[in-house]
Formats: sequence, C-alpha cells, structure tokens
Amino acid sequence: MRVGIGFDSHNLVPRRKLVLGGVEIPFDRGLEGHSDADVLIHAVIDALLGAACLGNIGDHFPDTDGRYREIASTKLLVETMEKVRHVGFGVVNVDSVIIAERPKLSPYMETMRKTVAQTMNVPHDRLSIKAKTTEGKDATGRGEAIAAYAVVLLDESG
Repeated sequence: MRVGIGFDSHNLVPRRKLVLGGVEIPFDRGLEGHSDADVLIHAVIDALLGAACLGNIGDHFPDTDGRYREIASTKLLVETMEKVRHVGFGVVNVDSVIIAERPKLSPYMETMRKTVAQTMNVPHDRLSIKAKTTEGKDATGRGEAIAAYAVVLLDESG
C-alpha cells in the first residue's frame, strides 16, 4: 500500500472559465493557470504521483511546455493514471476537499465525483469530494482563490 497527498491553489481571475473536477461551473471568474487550472484534479494528480514515487505534476506537465497550454486537466489525469498503472499500482480510494468561499459547490459535487471517477476509471464509491470554506480567512476566504487537497491510497495491482 502507498499513500500520497496533493495540494493545489490558484487565484480567481476574470475572463476565465471555472473548472473544478472536470466540470465547468458558472461563475464570474475562473482559475488562473497554464492549463484549465482545475485545482481539484491537480491535487489528485500530485497525490497519485506522490504515492507512486513518480515526482510531481510539474515534472510531468511543466507550465513551460506549450502542449499543456489551456489543456483540460482531465487529460492530464488520464495520462497520470497510465503512469501509475504502468508502475504496478491501482487506486484503492481518493479523499479530497475543495476550499472555496464562493461559488457554492454543493449543486456540482456529485457531477464532479462522477467525472473524476470516470476519468480515473475507478468505481464511483472509491472517490470522495468535499467542499469547505475558511469563513473569510486567507485568500480563499476572501474569494481571491480556490484550493484543494487530496489523499490517495494505492495498492499493488500488478
């Protein structure tokens, strides 16, 4: 068994789509970044890579590489799952939390959960996504950013 933890955070900016968990969420701002800046999927990717001792998201998908400009993070997650499976691991479960004051994410949680599980090709019941606020504290609480944490448990499947 292997455990990995991931984290990501991006500022909210105008004239960008807000994508979380592979789902476009109606909002007046989106996350700033080289790709679609999906903090949830980026945190999951870093947790997967960490558990498999494969480095981090920047090692595999550097923001200096034009191939990843505006790319959907779901595509990066598919590639990450291939890397994890290639070294002999399968996903036992994923637990994650998105930290955002706004927008309210409860209407989108189940769609995000299904999208991420399908993208990872793991059963829906192995993936948990929660949303929390910081009640006005820090950049996420002031509505300037959104962050996410993820913990992944892998086992040898090969």
